[in-house]
Amino acid sequence: MKCAALQLSTLPMSEAKLDYYFRICEKKGVELVLLSEYALNSFFKELETMPILMIKEQTNHKIKILKDLCRRYNMIAVAPIILVKGEKLFKSVAKFSPKSVHYYNQQFLINFKHWDEERFFDNAIETFSTPVFTLNKIRFGIINGYEAHFDAVWMDAMQKNVDVVLMPSSSTFDSANRWQAMLKTRAFLNSMYILRANRVGNYSDDQISWKFYGHSKLVNPYGEIELSLGHKEEILLCDIEKQESLNAKKLWGWKKQLSKRGQG
Repeated sequence: MKCAALQLSTLPMSEAKLDYYFRICEKKGVELVLLSEYALNSFFKELETMPILMIKEQTNHKIKILKDLCRRYNMIAVAPIILVKGEKLFKSVAKFSPKSVHYYNQQFLINFKHWDEERFFDNAIETFSTPVFTLNKIRFGIINGYEAHFDAVWMDAMQKNVDVVLMPSSSTFDSANRWQAMLKTRAFLNSMYILRANRVGNYSDDQISWKFYGHSKLVNPYGEIELSLGHKEEILLCDIEKQESLNAKKLWGWKKQLSKRGQG
């Protein structure tokens, strides 16, 4: 099946840009679209100083746009979103379909001194469970970029027989080479595709400049990069073959060995 990754910075309130990309996807036969992190909402450092009512307005408006676009173009979209419930904020990922929306709260949050999402958001700290859904007999799992650093996340995805990991991210600074090595290794060791949509754009405060470098990519189940974007706003169009994931799992057989030990 055909999928797409939209490499974006924060979108304007107008639906025009998203509609432009959805029209491209429709013409190319795309069935699933992945958006990069902090595309529907402002970047985290901006959210820290933004009134909750403004965040809520931004979120509700973007949810309406995605619902309408998915109905109009008969498409699935997976997109990070900030949910507002009362005075609490939750960092989530939404799966939009023509008929429904499902929300999955992110389970590991960045807790660095200069970027402390764990303190800011109200997400519960629980045992990790990969959000999974099936489309065209292909099993998709959603793993946020930061969550990709934890072994337990990949063990859970392997146990759930995920074929494709959808990974929205907002990686910045000088991490591009490290991320490329990590994604290739994770895809290979877990015999899964990884479709990553990474943010682009810039943010500056009094202390530091944040440059989001893009490099969204598709990594195949053998750990090879099939497609990769540059550092500007772009769209990645790709084909996913379930048989490739099955072939890799059969070839290496790591899950089978884990099952013998009661771990798979």
